[in-house]
Formats: sequence, C-alpha cells, structure tokens
Amino acid sequence: MKKNSFIAAIILLSASVFVGCSKNPKKAASTDNRPTVRLITDATGIDDKSFNAAAWRGILSYYGDTWENQSARGTKYDAITCQTQDMYIPVLKQVSDEAPDLIVVTGFTFADALGEVAPLYPKQKYMIVDVDWVNQPNVMQFVFTEEQGSFLVGAAAALQSQEEKIKHPKFGFIGGVPGATITKFEVGYIQGLKAIIPDAGIVDFYANDWGKPELAKTQAKNWYDSGVYAIYSAAGGTGNGTIAQAKEYRMGGKNVWAIGVDSDQYADGIYEGQKSAVLTSMIKRVESATLYALKSLENNTFKAGVVSLALKDDGVGYSKANPDLSPAVVEKLEQYKADIISGKIQVIGTYKDALAAGKVPAGLGAKDN
Repeated sequence: MKKNSFIAAIILLSASVFVGCSKNPKKAASTDNRPTVRLITDATGIDDKSFNAAAWRGILSYYGDTWENQSARGTKYDAITCQTQDMYIPVLKQVSDEAPDLIVVTGFTFADALGEVAPLYPKQKYMIVDVDWVNQPNVMQFVFTEEQGSFLVGAAAALQSQEEKIKHPKFGFIGGVPGATITKFEVGYIQGLKAIIPDAGIVDFYANDWGKPELAKTQAKNWYDSGVYAIYSAAGGTGNGTIAQAKEYRMGGKNVWAIGVDSDQYADGIYEGQKSAVLTSMIKRVESATLYALKSLENNTFKAGVVSLALKDDGVGYSKANPDLSPAVVEKLEQYKADIISGKIQVIGTYKDALAAGKVPAGLGAKDN
C-alpha cells in the first residue's frame, strides 16, 4: 500500500501543470543572492525576435548570461509562455504562489490580468511594460516614447527613397492589435516620413493579432506589388511576415524594404552576405526596463509607479547595422535625433492630436485607447 501511495503521489505531482502555458522546471536552490525573476509572455514567447526577446535579453544581461549560455535559467530566472489570454490570470497566480522576487509581464494585453492579481499578492513585486494605468502599490510600470524612435525610422525610409531617387514613393505601416501604444509607433513613423516628403503616400493595416506572420506577409506582398517602397511593422511576431516577404522580393531584385521594431532585426532580414531586407529598426530597449527593475531590487530602491524611457534616456533609438543605409541618411538622422532630444522637434504621440496638427492623414486604423 505504501509503495502504491508513493507512485500515486508522483503521478499527481507530474500532472500538476497548466494546459496552455509552458515553463522550464526549477533547478536546485542556488547560493546566489541576486533577485529571482520570472518573465511571463504571450503566445509568441521569447523567440519572437521582437518585444519579448528584448525583455529576455535584459534578464540575461543582468545575470551575465547570453542567449547561447543561459546558465542561471531555472534557478534565478525563467520564462513562462501562455498560449492563450485566458491563461494570463491563472499563470500569474501560479507564479505568484511561487514568490520569485520579481514577476515581469510584457505588453498592455496583460494589464487587466495584472490589475486583478497584484492586489491578491501585496508582498509580491511586479513589472509591466507599455502600461501606465495599473496603479497598484507593488507594480512598477514602464512606458517608452515610441513615437520618437518611430519618427527616426520614418525619416530614414523617406531619406533613403530620396537617395535611391524613387519617384513618388509610398509607405506602409502594419500594426498588431490597435491601441494607444501601437498608435505611437504609427503616428511617429508618419511624422518622420512627412518631415522629409510632405505628400508621401501612406497605407496602414492592423492584423488584430501578435502571432500571425502570414497576415503581414500577404499584406506586404499586396503593397509591394502596388508600389509601396517600405513597410514598418509594429506587430510582434506578426511583423516577421513583412520581413519574410521583403527578403523574397529583394532576393529577386525588387527594391523594397522592411523596417524592424523593438529589437534590431537586421540579421533577420539577411538574404545574401551582409545584404538585409531590413533597412533599419526602431529599437525599443525593453531590456533597459528589465535591467532597471532588477537593479532596483538589488539596491532596495524598487518603487511602484511609472518610469518613462525616452530618446534622451536611450530608451528608444534606431539601428545603423545595415551597410546599405546611406551614410548621408545616417548623418541627417543624427541631427533629427539631436533636435528631438533638445525639444526643437516635438513628436506627437496620439492620433487625435497628430491629426489636429495636420501631421497625419485621416482614416488611419490607429486608436488612442
């Protein structure tokens, strides 16, 4: 009977996992006194080559690990991927019960779940990115001036089109799920385009999903076929479809560009040697946010509230990795960057205000809430 009871207990423990989310098992306890952290992501996971990947890089950096050598994973840090949104609350509760020093969630789609769970665990510390309305005393919130970095990549695309002597270029924007954060990407991008080419043609499309690259690929193909020169995607894993289509067309000799987001996606666009279909990327340094929060725990300075990371804080920027990005373009972009930091150029971050100022066209899919 005792043997059978022991076997039954083992079976019960083995079955006690959540369907719809995945995580690495904990390893043996460590003598390392640095804080522990768990990153919870949406279905695109840490391999989305975008937003989640950037958050994960910050965690790896804090522990002195790399993507190739994640030696402290399972002891000091780990990642949990939720395959559906209805798993957000139960997964948050499960991880909160485990009581790591910090729980990180990525993106505004987690806001409601975190707002419900955080009050239930008042001693647990949480961090969320792209949200400033989960006003709980144990939640550190990070926001970025995405409109500033997006202005720079919009200006880059327009300036590059002039360097390549493209007549009447058109430009596209592909968003994931519409909302205030993604609106900052779109309206900033358009302001950058129009600062160079006031009558630039603009098209936009929202996939209403973060993990369907096939939607972006199909839309990108249609747009490129109709004469669109460059497409900027702020759509998580969905945006990888834009890069895939741009790679196909550039391999075939078609002069089109994709613009990356969040992480530097230059390498994702490589199709021959150093040739990449990703002209530049709007780098949103989510890794700076995870590093900031972990260091605040280490220094006992963790404080609930909103932390804003702007261009002047190196919170956003643009990539110069592609050798095909003209040096003359980079020189002009650096001046625009300085003008934004100094306040000479004011980049508007809402559709309502940008529309009222005549900086963006009517009829976009952007939403301010």
